[in-house]
Amino acid sequence: MERRVLLAVFLCFVVLYAYQAMFVKAPPPKPRLTQQASQAPAPAAAPGTAAVTSAPPLPATPVAAKVSEASERTITVETNVVRAVFTNRGGGLASWRLKQYLDDRKHPLELVATELMGNAPRPFSLRTDDVGVDSRLDAALFQVSESSGTVNATKTRVRLAFEYQDDSGLRATKTFVIEPNSYVIGFEATVAVGDRALNPYMVWGPGLGDAAAAGESNRYLQKAEGIWDDQSGIRRLAVNQVTAEGCTGLAVSGGCLWENTFRFAGVDDHYFASVVLAKGKTRIEYHPVIVPGAKAGENRELVSYAAKVSLATPGMRVFAGPKDFDVLASVDGQMVRIINFGMFSWLAVPLLRALKSINGYVGNYGWSIIILTILINAVMFPLRHKSMVSMRKMQKLQPETKAIQDRYAKLKTTDPARQKMNAEMMALYREKGVNPASGCVPMLLTMPVLFAFYSMLSQAIEVRGAPFGLWIQDLSRYDPYYVTPVLMGATMLWQQKMTPSSVDPAQQKMMLIMPIFFTAFFLWSPSGLALYFLLSNMLAIGQQYLTNHLTSADAGRVQGTRGGKGGKGSTQ
Repeated sequence: MERRVLLAVFLCFVVLYAYQAMFVKAPPPKPRLTQQASQAPAPAAAPGTAAVTSAPPLPATPVAAKVSEASERTITVETNVVRAVFTNRGGGLASWRLKQYLDDRKHPLELVATELMGNAPRPFSLRTDDVGVDSRLDAALFQVSESSGTVNATKTRVRLAFEYQDDSGLRATKTFVIEPNSYVIGFEATVAVGDRALNPYMVWGPGLGDAAAAGESNRYLQKAEGIWDDQSGIRRLAVNQVTAEGCTGLAVSGGCLWENTFRFAGVDDHYFASVVLAKGKTRIEYHPVIVPGAKAGENRELVSYAAKVSLATPGMRVFAGPKDFDVLASVDGQMVRIINFGMFSWLAVPLLRALKSINGYVGNYGWSIIILTILINAVMFPLRHKSMVSMRKMQKLQPETKAIQDRYAKLKTTDPARQKMNAEMMALYREKGVNPASGCVPMLLTMPVLFAFYSMLSQAIEVRGAPFGLWIQDLSRYDPYYVTPVLMGATMLWQQKMTPSSVDPAQQKMMLIMPIFFTAFFLWSPSGLALYFLLSNMLAIGQQYLTNHLTSADAGRVQGTRGGKGGKGSTQ
């Protein structure tokens, strides 16, 4: 098959793949979804498991607290990476702000969906098989081991103990362990009524609170969804897949339940994750949450989850932090798969490490992208050079190949005589020393690098909020003036015009659609990606000029040698 046809087919595949990945949306959530998170119901018993006997019912009348505090208060824990605020009302987490990551107001990013706290359970709320117990625990004023309102945990770990007991026989304890440089919270809990111990489970509530992952201007970012690793691989669940109607597990009231031995399970969005790391079998329950946006049609989609695991058994941990490769690897080596690098992760990870290493010297991720792009193009220079040289040879043969094709143009494709055309074409290629695949194959070998770089930049949290300079103040957001995507499209058109081609003019006009498509594609993509493709095009253009100069000089020397030999022969 003619080389340019192969390339055209490949580019069409790229367009279709990009269109499916970036523009085709998942089916919208069902209309029945509530606009605010409701209290997560207790999971139903999984098929084949025995139902848990309910605890003795609590009295409906108010009872006096025996171990409690007189008023509601908060306890702030300051570590090197987070500012956590706990409340004694229910003994839950009221705020979890990441100090090293900022929101749109340049404040430490909040991962707790605080705007929904009116009706939704707080993270680390406890649920049992008794609704009366649940409501009493939510309203209880726990006694806290720390009497101070602020706890410094920048040097040593902090252990917060919450305890509650009343005259009805209800007793509950919660224990949190927070490390100075970690996004992981150790958690243990016990609940009992009288002499009967219950098996509570933890509810995170709606999350994550990263509002930047929702909105029209960030439509290229992944919205909040469920995620788990059940030892066989990563599973992701969009909002519409955690409804009772779209459930592929066990449907429960308004949500969906799965039971398995999970390595981790929870929710994530484009840059952050909240997952439970529990030992043993876990029942994970998801519920959809739809939050109205500032404008019509800009709803914010969240996912609430509850993890039912024996909290009386030590070892449960909850990670709530950034999807940073090194941070995730320090928690669990398999957690790095939360970062959705796709099928090119084997190459995207080394590129990410190279980018971070360069930034350690440069201190600007924009310039780091430029330097890494130059290094990558330098490595790919021989392959591109070979491809360009072959394309020029094929272009010179175009009149002869067209003449052969014209001789057989009137024959049908099924006519055996057309086999002679292919034989003549191959004979011509052998005579001229041209391999028709040599222009396409080297370029195909460079495609994994391009896709891996694209995947790396689109997922790397390192470029989130990272300024480049001038009008680009966040490489993870689109160029506000569309300068880089427009220049990228212009350089792509320039490159296409100057690239040797052996296709007919009609096909050349069809290929002009590609720069238009890619320009539209990158208008709202992260500016770091547009910067990378712009620079790659410019380097390819420079290489094309260099290749043209070298091949022209070689052709001139060959022609001069032949002329000199001919002149000498004529004098003899």
